[in-house]
Amino acid sequence: MPAPRTEEAALLVVDLQPDFLPGGALAVAESDAILPGVRRLMASGRFSVVAATQDWHPRGHVSFASTHAGRRPFDVISLYDREQVLWPDHCVQGTPGAALHAELPWDRADVIVRKGTDPRVDSYSAFRNNWDAAGRRPHTGLAGYLRDRGVRSLWICGLARDFCVKWSAEDAADEGFATHVFWDLTRAVDPSSDGRVRADLERVGVHIVDGP
Repeated sequence: MPAPRTEEAALLVVDLQPDFLPGGALAVAESDAILPGVRRLMASGRFSVVAATQDWHPRGHVSFASTHAGRRPFDVISLYDREQVLWPDHCVQGTPGAALHAELPWDRADVIVRKGTDPRVDSYSAFRNNWDAAGRRPHTGLAGYLRDRGVRSLWICGLARDFCVKWSAEDAADEGFATHVFWDLTRAVDPSSDGRVRADLERVGVHIVDGP
């Protein structure tokens, strides 16, 4: 991994919560394999800012299959004229599965962005919600927070590669950050999507790198 310049580099740890790990409500295969590398990054002192996201859904969230009669997890519906994957109930506010993973040094995190809190709108990206009924993607405030601290480059790890990591990286690049994804410190809901995800990220200028 190229060593980032500490004074202008931030680490973003995406959704490392029990519900996305083995045994969780929306488990991502082999997701526990990334924990040691993420732990080393968080504790490395290489980054001037360590940011994290936490999926934090209210019960009855619009993205849950259980909210839609007759629907099953991983069905795709139209929501506000966009495709919406329906998920198993996961990362419900206040439940053990929504907690930040206990094995990681969260005392090193400078900011934690809770996302998915609006029951009417899904939220994959650390920077913006998904589209709402008015066709907008409201900002979370993370981009401004990072810019105010002099951050120019962002280095991303976590879950899941084909959804929240991908959307966060694309939005980070759009916000003007030099964006890097630690490919081996992510895992995908659908590993068959890896080629498409990598191509999509590289197309918008995101750098794919290996972890420490």
